[in-house]
Amino acid sequence: MPDLLRKPTGTSGKVHDITPQSAGWGYVGFGLYRLQPGETAAEVTGSTEVILVVVEGKAAITAAGQDWGILGDRMDVFEKTPPHCLYLPNDSAWSATATTACTLAICTAPGKSGYKAAQIGPAGIALTQRGTGANTRFVNNIAMEGLDVADSLLVTEVFTPQGNWSSYPSHRHDEDDFPRMTYLEETYYMRLNPAQGFGIQRVYTEDGSLDETMAVQNHDVTLVPKGHHPCGAPYGYEMYYLNVMAGPRRYWRFQNDPAHDWIYQRDTVGA
Repeated sequence: MPDLLRKPTGTSGKVHDITPQSAGWGYVGFGLYRLQPGETAAEVTGSTEVILVVVEGKAAITAAGQDWGILGDRMDVFEKTPPHCLYLPNDSAWSATATTACTLAICTAPGKSGYKAAQIGPAGIALTQRGTGANTRFVNNIAMEGLDVADSLLVTEVFTPQGNWSSYPSHRHDEDDFPRMTYLEETYYMRLNPAQGFGIQRVYTEDGSLDETMAVQNHDVTLVPKGHHPCGAPYGYEMYYLNVMAGPRRYWRFQNDPAHDWIYQRDTVGA
């Protein structure tokens, strides 16, 4: 099993470059650039489709033969405002030049040329509460299945208040058995506020064949190849994560851990 916790390779330039090959799976890729004003990132999509997420800062972007202007308006991800994103099909080229300090995420999955290049957000993305009590978190759905914008990619970002849990009750989506469950690989790009903080993520299977608990720090990425994957934010530290999911079907269908499903049932009934 490849290492599930990936540390950034530095503080500038391309600090993450996770491919299906390096992750040991078949669908999801994730890259991250941290750019200073005037610095440029450029890539071609090849056989993958891409959603560029301007996590924070601003960048002038040209892609798929179009000038998309300057995208981005939140200067700190914890402002929680909707992000500016750009969908690109396979066989496209893109270039982004930072006009401020900028964090740019590259979410990738197999493309089929079924969709054209298009801006996603900030219009149409609204911060939505999910969960109750210490399970409360807030979600910006960028490209989940309700938005028909991609062949494979599912992308969302989540803000978890200090002391709260997220991706909880524990759930998994590691079987291609639609509509009961879908097989989706997943990455988490983590941020903490204040930045020196840490969070906790556990990735485990019910049979115990995989059971790994990780302390995550600012700009870390975690991999979820299978199993349940809850995470928590300690008191004093707010947690953000950007999720990228993909598999053979573009549906998010999951099953809770039977040991903890009673929490979901109680909160659903009481809502």
